[in-house]
Amino acid sequence: MFEFADPWFLILVALPLVAYFYLPPRSPQSAVLIVPETIQQHMLAQSAQKRPGWRHRSVLIPSIIWLLLVVALAGPRVVAPNQALPMSGRDLMLVLDLSGSMVRDDFAVDGKTATRLEVVKTVGAEFIAAREGDRVGLVVFGAEAYVAAAPTFDTAAVAQKISDMVIGISGRATNIGDGLGLALKRFAASDAQSKVIILLSDGTNNAGAAMPTQVAALAAQMGVRIHTIALGPVTREEAPDQRGVVDAQALNAIARLSGGQMFQVRTTDDLRNAAASLDALEPTARAGLAAQTYQDFWIWPAALAGVLAIGLGVSRL
Repeated sequence: MFEFADPWFLILVALPLVAYFYLPPRSPQSAVLIVPETIQQHMLAQSAQKRPGWRHRSVLIPSIIWLLLVVALAGPRVVAPNQALPMSGRDLMLVLDLSGSMVRDDFAVDGKTATRLEVVKTVGAEFIAAREGDRVGLVVFGAEAYVAAAPTFDTAAVAQKISDMVIGISGRATNIGDGLGLALKRFAASDAQSKVIILLSDGTNNAGAAMPTQVAALAAQMGVRIHTIALGPVTREEAPDQRGVVDAQALNAIARLSGGQMFQVRTTDDLRNAAASLDALEPTARAGLAAQTYQDFWIWPAALAGVLAIGLGVSRL
């Protein structure tokens, strides 16, 4: 649909007519050069022969230039309705374990041996990139926890952050409590209808003062669900004395206390299935709010007015 951004500027079209009829006439100027009468007649005759009909063009072309400038000021544009970004009303924080045990290569991707972190990077980035409509943030933790990406609707940027993560940037211990606490702190001022934390970890909490179960109980009071993903082919219950096994029981307790679910992940397919299950539990928005975008065309009448003005100036040289 065609419209003007500022149609009130079109009133200026009549300004030259108002000036013509209501401004006092200009006083005639005295001659600056006195020449013999015969020379004067010769000059006037040459002028009339050189530019026939110029009297009409001297009014028409400036009028067209003025009209084009007024149209450009009014801002001609085309309005096109578009579909805006869907809004789910959900804040989602991904809490990612970057402790030393994430370098264990007991997973496989496309038939090749891969570390736990490489699997999380691949599947986690895909999962976050698909969360269109959610406001997504990222917290990573090892011995310390920090916010790697503040909550944003730019899910592609958060997915890229996940792909760039490396072991050791936050220490090699496992501080699940602080990771969850920092994510929960981000929800303190949130007005989202739904608040969700997804924790991906492969170990037992062995650093920090905050107990993960205490943070989970606080999350329940704040209305925040925590879903946990236990990364590792072997659990502590299955091999109590083995190092690097996942404490599925502790992760299940965190999820249960907050009203979420725990997913046991032993293979890459398990992780993809967990991501699909989370999509079902926390569906993204499918319909967006109507929005309007504009394609401006003011540049064309402005450019044409400029060309005509240059041509008028050159013709009078």
